Amino acid sequence: MKTIKEAAAKIVELETRIEELESKLANVKVRDRGPASTRQMTEDDAKKIMLGELKSASHKEAAEKLGLSYGQVYSARNGFTFKNIYKEAQTKSTKSK
Repeated sequence: MKTIKEAAAKIVELETRIEELESKLANVKVRDRGPASTRQMTEDDAKKIMLGELKSASHKEAAEKLGLSYGQVYSARNGFTFKNIYKEAQTKSTKSK
C-alpha cells in the first residue's frame, strides 16, 4: 500500500498531466456543422429544403432557419430520409435540364 506522501505525489503528477491535456485540447479546432436539432424534421421541412425556398441554401443555413441539425438536412437531401420527396426533387431536377 502506498504511503500518504506517495499518494500525494501521484495526485500532483496526475493534476499536472490533466492540465497539459486540457491545454492541448484548448488549441483543437472543432468542425462546426451547424446547430443541434431542436425537433424532428417533418415532410413540410423536407419539401422546403428540397423543393422550396431553402433548396439553394447550404445544409447549415437551412438547418439554422428550420431549427434542425446539419445531419437531418444532409440525410434528406441525399435520399436517406424522406425518400418520396427526394425522388420528387430528382424528377423535377431531371425535367428542368
